[in-house]
Amino acid sequence: MAELMKGMKRTGRLTDFSQDNIGEQVTVMGWVRKRRDLGGVIFIDLKDISGILQIVFKKELNEELFEKAETLRNEYVIAVKGLIIKRDEETINPNLTTGYIEVVASELRILSEAKTPPIDMEENSKTNELMRLKYRYLDLRRQTMQDILLLRHRIYKITRNFFDENGFYEIETPMLTKSTPEGARDYLVPSRVNQGTFYALPQSPQIFKQLLMLSGFDRYMQVVRCFRDEDLRANRQPEFTQIDLEMSFVDVDDVIEVNERYLKKLFKDTKNIDIALPIKRMTYKEAMERFGSDKPDTRFGIEIVDLSSAVKDCGFQVFTGAIKNGGSVRAINAKGCGKIFSRRDIDSLGDYTKLFGSKGMAWIQVEQDNLKSAITKFLSEEEIKTILDLMDAAPGDLICFIADADEKVFNILGTLRLEIARRTNLLDGNEEMNLLWVTEFPLLEYDEEQKRFSAKHHPFTSPMDEDLSLIDTDPGKVRAKAYDIVLNGEELGGGSIRIYDQEVQRKMFSLLGFTDEDAQERFGFLIDALKYGTPPHGGLAYGLDRLVMSLAGTDNIRDVIAFPKIQNASCPLSSAPSIVDKKQLDDLGIELKKD
Repeated sequence: MAELMKGMKRTGRLTDFSQDNIGEQVTVMGWVRKRRDLGGVIFIDLKDISGILQIVFKKELNEELFEKAETLRNEYVIAVKGLIIKRDEETINPNLTTGYIEVVASELRILSEAKTPPIDMEENSKTNELMRLKYRYLDLRRQTMQDILLLRHRIYKITRNFFDENGFYEIETPMLTKSTPEGARDYLVPSRVNQGTFYALPQSPQIFKQLLMLSGFDRYMQVVRCFRDEDLRANRQPEFTQIDLEMSFVDVDDVIEVNERYLKKLFKDTKNIDIALPIKRMTYKEAMERFGSDKPDTRFGIEIVDLSSAVKDCGFQVFTGAIKNGGSVRAINAKGCGKIFSRRDIDSLGDYTKLFGSKGMAWIQVEQDNLKSAITKFLSEEEIKTILDLMDAAPGDLICFIADADEKVFNILGTLRLEIARRTNLLDGNEEMNLLWVTEFPLLEYDEEQKRFSAKHHPFTSPMDEDLSLIDTDPGKVRAKAYDIVLNGEELGGGSIRIYDQEVQRKMFSLLGFTDEDAQERFGFLIDALKYGTPPHGGLAYGLDRLVMSLAGTDNIRDVIAFPKIQNASCPLSSAPSIVDKKQLDDLGIELKKD
């Protein structure tokens, strides 16, 4: 290799050259992406991380060099010396950065040959994803994939620069820490030195960043790797990256203000999108009642309407029964779908709602002078008129009803509105970036199986000041100083103001079912720290992978990670996780349980 590279010093990346360099001798290196042999002339598309540059070999200038170029195949790695010239008018490619120039080769060295790739290397690859992940190092040669990872790099740089300029200090927190099982499972790491004990890989740096606030570092940030041993979905990975922040002497508005300025800069510098500030805010209660989701997609309507008061005395027992049991009757209006959906389509929507716990979906198809429905016979003319008015119904509309406990109704109608948007291609071509803060989340949620409360966010979230008195009397109604940032129906990040009062923290642990001993065992080092002067503090963490997904315009998290895992948390490339030697287990004092 040293001999091959001798005298071959790369002049620059391929797209460093333009018409300004015409007449210059250069040395370029990269991968052969395409070879076109036109008889006495061979054109090579040479590719590197920056893009493509056309190389020309002319038989009339150097027959030996031309014959060597004939041996080139796709993905060979080559070095070329040559002269930059202007392309002939008929060969100009305005779609390429280097489309007006080419290099006429005077020397060629083949640095590395390549077998035929086992995957399709074209931009719109037809290779299945599992094969692409197995040969990820080849898949990452595609410009689309490289563009995404370069966008990710750009986001890192903008993030670090912005928070540095705003007084934040980047401080690393431990990767090997204490297991505090509450929520998702920890990844455990056995200790060889202290056999029988385990570290946990962090699900977040939450406790440590709070301790940094106690230490006097009043603005902290970190781009940090986190780990959760949970079942995977399209936008989840067992290891993921957070942009993690914490600030002292702040309340909700202070955290939101600095993050709005960060988002404005990020969107402008990466996508040239101007974000209007302040970003709209919506309470959790409003989001659930209007959209059935705490991360609503507000690019389209189809909002939920409460019809309980209109039908509470009607003759349809499904409706009245739900209301008497403390639930509600709510509906959405799929505008125009009464015209385009067949009866089979409507039944399919009903079946879809059953996937989310619906006992059935009632509906009314509004026609010019008629209503099609199985439920109108149970409703009076006055009740029907009130429903149509509340739903802003017009001929051609389809009204879909769900009657049940509020939580179920919100979930079912929230997913149904998204499904209707998908089936009607409502968002096709929609390039809006609708950012939204969702605020005032419930502090707690009740777990029916375990018959106890659990934290909606985490055990260190502060209750809203005006709800403090409810902690002892009606904890289920306590709202939190918690906030999520949502983009087009995806949560980009979330945070809260933290508890810094020892007594409030003790009550929180008690509500979560921890005895004093349990709390001390799991979180003792934080509880003890709160005794030594704790500033009011709060923060936020972005899911960096989701942020890149949104800016890159992909809905698959694996597209934005260099070497991702698949559905069963394994790596097709390295075959991790794998069996280890018995000696390694012996060193750790571990014996595997036999099936």
